[in-house]
Formats: sequence, C-alpha cells, structure tokens
Amino acid sequence: MNVAVEHMDSVADIAMRARKSSRILAKLPTEARNTILLNTAGCIEEQAQEILAANALDCDKAQVEVEEGRMASSLFDRLQTSEKGVADMAAKVRAVASLPDPIGRTLAVSELDNDLMLHKVTCPLGVIGVIFESRPDVVPQVGALCLKSGNSVLLKGGREAANTNKVLAGIWIRILTKFDEKLSGSVNLLHTREDVAEMLKLDGLIDLIVPRGSKEFVNYIAMHSSIPVLGHGEGICHVYVDVAADLDKAMKIVLDAKTNYPAACNAAETLLVHHGIASRFVPQIVEKLKAAGVEVRGCARTRELAQSASVIEATESDWRTEYSDLIISVKVVDDVGEAIAHIEQYGSQHTEAIVTEDQATAAEFMESIDAAGVYLNASTRFADGFRYGFGAEVGISTSKLHARGPVGLDGLTTYKYKLYGDGHTVANFRGKQAPIE
Repeated sequence: MNVAVEHMDSVADIAMRARKSSRILAKLPTEARNTILLNTAGCIEEQAQEILAANALDCDKAQVEVEEGRMASSLFDRLQTSEKGVADMAAKVRAVASLPDPIGRTLAVSELDNDLMLHKVTCPLGVIGVIFESRPDVVPQVGALCLKSGNSVLLKGGREAANTNKVLAGIWIRILTKFDEKLSGSVNLLHTREDVAEMLKLDGLIDLIVPRGSKEFVNYIAMHSSIPVLGHGEGICHVYVDVAADLDKAMKIVLDAKTNYPAACNAAETLLVHHGIASRFVPQIVEKLKAAGVEVRGCARTRELAQSASVIEATESDWRTEYSDLIISVKVVDDVGEAIAHIEQYGSQHTEAIVTEDQATAAEFMESIDAAGVYLNASTRFADGFRYGFGAEVGISTSKLHARGPVGLDGLTTYKYKLYGDGHTVANFRGKQAPIE
C-alpha cells in the first residue's frame, strides 16, 4: 500500500511515484476512471462511522485549542463534519464521475496544407500539489477532480484534520490499489511543513501547486517555488444594495451571503447600501443580522440610521478584513460609482454582487467590477464548483491566468497540438494558399 498513510519515503520519492501513476491515469478509458470514482464514493459511505470517529478525535483536540485561543473558531467550523457531511462527500465524488470526460477533447482543427492537419487536444497537467487547511472534504473532492482529469495529486492538509484526512486518503489508496497496483501513487497525503518545503522544490516532478488559504499564505507559496501556483486567495466579498433594489430580495440575499456559512471564502464581508434607500433598509437589515447573531460594524451614516448602540464603529481595517465569522461591515454610499470604487480599492477579486432592478445600473456594475464572479440579484455563496455544476472544485482562483473562479475539471487540464502529416517537410512548406483567380 502507498506510503501516503505511513509516511516513510521522501516527498521526492512520493512525487516520482505520482508521476508514474499519472501517466497511467492519463491513458485510462473514461469508464475506468469513473469506476474508480464510483467505488470510492461507495467506500466513503461504508466507512462513514470510521470517518466520523476520526473527525471527532480531531475536533476534540481542536476544541481545546479554540478555548485556549490558539485556533480561530472559523477554522474549527471548517474542520467539523457530520453524517450529512460524509454523505455530501460521496455525492460530490459521484457528481464528478457523471461529468463529461475532460481528456482528449478536440478544441480546434486546422488544415495547414494538403493532408497536413493540426489538432488542439486537451490533456492532463500531470501532478498537482494541493495545500489546504482544516476542511477534510477537500480530500474526496480534490481527489475526484484530479483522477477524473487524469492527474495524480499530493495533498497536504492542516494538522488539525490529520486523523480525518488519513482515513479519507486511505480510502482513495485502497480503491486505487485494488483497481491497479500501479495506480497506488495517484493520491498521496503529506504530513508536515517540511514536506511542503520539499514539495515546493520539485519543479521537475510537480506541475501545479494549489494553495488554499489567506492572501499572505498564497503569496508565500508563490515566492518560495518555481512551480506554477494557482492561488486560492482570500475572499473579501461585497453585496451592494442599489436604490432600485427589491428590498425583500436584498434582505434574503444579504442574510444568505453572510450567515449561510460565514467561514467560507465566498461569504459576504461588507454590505454597501445606496443612500437613497438606506433610511428604510439599514435599520431592517441591521435588526435581522443582529437577530442572526451577526456583529455589525458600520460607517457613521450606518450607525446613525441603525439607531442601535450595538453597531460598532467601522475602522479602515474593517474594509480590508476577511472575517470568516459572523461579522459584517456596512457602508452607505452615494451611488453605484462609489460602490464600484470601494470594491476596486478593498475587494480581493473573488465574488461581488449587486441587488437592483435597474438594468442599466446592473450592466454598469457587472461590466466594471474586476472579479472572478460578478452576480446580479444572487448570493455570493453561489461561488462554488458544485453549485456551478463542476461536481466539486480544487479551489477558487482569483488569478487571471489558466483558470479563474471555481476550478473544476477544465482547470486541471491543458492541451497539446497533434500534427498529422504525410511526409511533409518544412523545406517545402508554403501553407494553405488562397486560389489564384
């Protein structure tokens, strides 16, 4: 069985095995890769109690750290799973299996000369390194996406989820080994910071690094590796409620964006409200947010309109903060232009939303905002690979190169050019010529 569980070999050894496995994966028929995924989903369900027991061990240790102030409550929230959580893990693996095969798709065909055909065809990246914190559901999600797209993966989760990750990685390895011993290196679990440091040096063996965490963490990884990095950075997401908004819609969207899962990177951190409806909307939304347990921090106009001493004065740092918690900052703005300017200054190019019934204002916002996701009359929580129909996601990229937004199967493929000739040589090549009239 692969050493991803017992960690005996060097990271370079593990990466070399992953490289060999990736070459086999890349040539597996679609049905074979889907069979591996479906068998894994079934095994996750069968081992639900073992997964939950491991997670309970992790949570017990983490709870002590939260109480001692050594772990953020948002990190603890992401760590916890449940029977429903395990069922969701299996469901997302099955969802990936049901998607079309991303490998071997012909993107374009060009006839360069008579009987000289150039095909642009999708293919796997090879070996992916994913570094993440806390959330154990990353292991089945990322594993499914990588295997479906013909890639091997090295996973490094946070120490807080060590027991849960070990069980989940072990399921992948068991299914892969049973299917073909040569595929046992397709999914690997790293364990220490030293492992990460070694992985970042393996530019000849690893094709892409996906760090999931804060902006500072992503930047650190990019600065310490020559391997391409697909950054899953911070999510400072905004909801702008326009003067032409349907206020009932706005209430639902703001509450969902903030309270549905506040620890997520696609949760709203700042609410911007047009001054024209602020006197009606601000008192109501503050009351509803407070009732939902949300701490509200507001600008001077917000605090005046809210008529609540419990609204804390917002500082400059609040506009730059990803709370990942039941906290929101609120600012009253003069118009959509000021909302856009605020987002340009403080946003993280993750996901931004406008609530309005005015199509011209909506178009201005949607075209002006530079972010991976820009939404009209919808919660920022929709920024998710599963909700986008990708089955799952490796992460959400705020980069503009290679892949942007939720990264699914397409983000884990590249392409190659296949040229089919019949004795063609460059010496005699003139290209396709237009007919001479």
